[in-house]
Amino acid sequence: MIPREILRQVRRIEISTRGLVNEVFSGEYHSVFKGRGMNFAEVREYQYGDDIRSIDWNVTARSGAPFVKIFEEERELTVMLVVDVSASGDFGTRERMKGEVAVEICALLAFSAIKNNDKVGLVIFSDRIEKFVPPRKGRRHVLRVLRELLYHRPEGRGTDITAALEYLTHVQRKKAVTFLVSDFRDDGFDRALAVAGRRHDVIAVRLGDRRERELPALGHLELEDPETGRRVVVNTSSEDFRKAFRERVARRRGEIDRALRRSKVDVIDIETGEPYVRPLMRFFQERASRQ
Repeated sequence: MIPREILRQVRRIEISTRGLVNEVFSGEYHSVFKGRGMNFAEVREYQYGDDIRSIDWNVTARSGAPFVKIFEEERELTVMLVVDVSASGDFGTRERMKGEVAVEICALLAFSAIKNNDKVGLVIFSDRIEKFVPPRKGRRHVLRVLRELLYHRPEGRGTDITAALEYLTHVQRKKAVTFLVSDFRDDGFDRALAVAGRRHDVIAVRLGDRRERELPALGHLELEDPETGRRVVVNTSSEDFRKAFRERVARRRGEIDRALRRSKVDVIDIETGEPYVRPLMRFFQERASRQ
C-alpha cells in the first residue's frame, strides 16, 4: 500500500503544475515537439486561399470541380523520463533537494505530454536500473509515474548514466523525446550518449546547487561524498582551496558540456532554490527558434 503522505504529495504536485501546464507549457511543448509526420485525412472542395499544390487532380478530373487534399499531423509521440535517483539527489542548500525538484519537473513535462495526447514512460536509475514503467497515455498513468518517483527507495547510491542510456535503447526501439534528469555526477558516458542521441531526441536536464560549485568560508569542515561515502576534512577558510575547488568543478562541468554538444544534446540547467520555469521556458523558446 502506498502511504497517504505519498498520495498527498502526488496530489499537491498535480495541483501546483496544472496551472503552468494549462497556461504556458502545453502550447510551448506542442510547438517544439512535432508529430512524426502528416497523415491524409480527406478531400474537400477547393476554397479561396487554399494552396494549389494540395489539389487532388484525380478527384478534380472526375468531379469537374477542384478538390484539395487535407492532411492532419500524426501527433502521437513518446516521452521518456530517464531519472537519476542516486544519493547525490538528497542534497540542496536552498529550500528543496535536487531530487524533489526533479520530481516536479518530471510532473510538468509529463502533464504537458498527456495534454497533447502523447505517451509517457519512465526509467529510474542509480548505479543500476531501478525501475521501468512502459509508456502509456492518460492522467492515471502520469499519476502512477509520479507515485513511483516519490515512493521508490533506491537500492544503489551511485550513478551509471551509460547503463541507463543503454537500457533505454533496448526497451524503447522507436524514437522518443527523452529527458535525462540528473546532476551528471558520472563520467565515461560519452559513447552511450552519442548512440542514444542518434536514435532519440535527448534533452539533458542538469540539476545543481550553488554549494556544489562554490564553498563558503566556514573554517574546517568534514565533507562526505553521498554516492561513495568517502569523507574528507577541508579548510574552507583557505582562499587557495576554495579557488582550486571552483576550478575543478568548472573543469568537470566543461567536460560534460562538451560531451553534450558532441552528441547534439540540448541541456537545461536547473538550480535548487530558484524557479525552474524560466530555464524551461528559455529551452522551449530557443528550440522553437531553431525550427
